[in-house]
Amino acid sequence: MEGPPWENYTDEEWHQMCHTFQDPGGNSALRKVTASNPRNLPCPTCGEPNRLTPADVQQGYQCNSCADRAEGRNFGSSDY
Repeated sequence: MEGPPWENYTDEEWHQMCHTFQDPGGNSALRKVTASNPRNLPCPTCGEPNRLTPADVQQGYQCNSCADRAEGRNFGSSDY
């Protein structure tokens, strides 16, 4: 059985991931919501509103549901 995701990183790397990603150690690359980075933009693939942050759009990302479908993971991801 795999250990917790933070065991694969140094303390500094894990700290940075926790301040960058919405789901550190998970499957999502979406950025964390903050006052200056709200989840208020639509997904460019499905058009659903409030799926991405400005940082996500800058990276060229799509919402988790669309990314999961594109990667063959259709197990009911989150609504962003």
